[in-house]
Amino acid sequence: MKLSIIIPAYNEENTILEILRRIEVVDLGDINKEIIIIDDGSTDGTRDILRGPEQSDKYKIFYQKKNCGKGAALRRGFKEATGDFIVIQDADLEYDPADLPIMLAPILNGRASIVFGSRALRKNNVPFSAIYFYGGILLSKIFNILFGTKLTDIATCYKLFPRKFVPQLMHLATNNFVFDVVEITYSLSGLGNIVEVPISYKARSKKSGKKMSALHGIKCLFTMLRIKLSSHVF
Repeated sequence: MKLSIIIPAYNEENTILEILRRIEVVDLGDINKEIIIIDDGSTDGTRDILRGPEQSDKYKIFYQKKNCGKGAALRRGFKEATGDFIVIQDADLEYDPADLPIMLAPILNGRASIVFGSRALRKNNVPFSAIYFYGGILLSKIFNILFGTKLTDIATCYKLFPRKFVPQLMHLATNNFVFDVVEITYSLSGLGNIVEVPISYKARSKKSGKKMSALHGIKCLFTMLRIKLSSHVF
């Protein structure tokens, strides 16, 4: 079995090498890792730093000509993936690759084909900014009301699913963060039962590079409403 780990990166010069190191050292047993990095038009030193790992056959690295958004970077990664399963991994250090075995457990024991890592299920997670963390929980509750799901953390980066679902994800509408939070979640919820597992989370500050804002939450909300209206389920 092969796991494709898709890493979208934009201006992550301070963390990109460390996240790659953490992915390398995590033990997945007999599962092979395919590590795919999509540099989404970085303007800091990220691209120069990636020239080092680029020389190793352990990585597949692709460079977007300009910053197109997380959704566009993920679609490029999905297109290049050859693993049996795919997992999304942010290039910062908020999500710990040491949790990947926890993510894989429901797959390996046959309990699920889609797994989300939920920050809300682990009590020791302390968000740097409560408004962002709990705003994400609120979005999850609204998503559940609109679409009849029971998810606790739709904004999680850690989403693991079979590569066979990629064709259904390639034609989703948005290129930004909404693609990950809302559109992927909605699409996968219609393709199989999503099992959530608790994961660790260490939020970073705006000063250290966090790119999220309240505007992202508003965009997510409007996208949920657009999907709901277009599905004629009211």
